Amino acid sequence: MNFTILFFGITTDLVGRNSLSYTSEGKITIKELKNLLKTEYSDLKNIHEFAIALNEEYANDDLIINEGDMVAIIPPVSGG
Repeated sequence: MNFTILFFGITTDLVGRNSLSYTSEGKITIKELKNLLKTEYSDLKNIHEFAIALNEEYANDDLIINEGDMVAIIPPVSGG
């Protein structure tokens, strides 16, 4: 199964790219993807603090990623 991961803000620097075509052997949840990304990109150790969007809607950890989906990793934003 293939889907796209988009990285925003500091996550782009942490993984060295702004998008990634990802392949998994089957459907996975957002939580499982977070754990896989932490393993592959150790700089994403705080990924559980990031917002995740699935097909342009904020997603919780239980949502299942399907073929062709788009996942966005959005770090916390602060401003002043």
